[in-house]
Amino acid sequence: MPLIKLNTTQLLISYFIVWPFLQIMISLVCNRISDKHFSDNSFLLKTRKWEKEGRIYKSVFKIHKWKPILPDGARLYNNGFEKKNVKHFDSAYFEKFIIETGRAEINHWIQIMPFWIFILWSPSYVILPMFLYAMIVNFPCIIAQRYNRPRLRRTYKLLLNREMREKSQD
Repeated sequence: MPLIKLNTTQLLISYFIVWPFLQIMISLVCNRISDKHFSDNSFLLKTRKWEKEGRIYKSVFKIHKWKPILPDGARLYNNGFEKKNVKHFDSAYFEKFIIETGRAEINHWIQIMPFWIFILWSPSYVILPMFLYAMIVNFPCIIAQRYNRPRLRRTYKLLLNREMREKSQD
């Protein structure tokens, strides 16, 4: 039984206008947060042992087969960082790329949260489909970031070592 009573029109507006609006606002806010809050060493973003440096996502979820069809929302924002393809091979770029995978992951975790708000006024038969929608839309993006980050970190370390060797030779 919902705590707040809405008519059908109000419910539809909440689902098809309010939820997308909240998701856009969450993305805008996440894009404005300082890079320092998206360290890949943070508790939430660090790679866990069970993830096997991201390989678990390839073996269990077959991410390599479907990841190319995921959209890159960076194009929707002026300062968005495109993560679809690697554009440069220098350590500064890879450091930023790693940070942006953290930003994207946190963004998608937060975008699941509005589901809980809608419980206040949604009929019980809508709750499960809304939860499934939130997971289906966001979980693949979360998995992609968790898969990419350890791979990017390995490349970043290699590039950093190469750049340090080149500087020492000068």
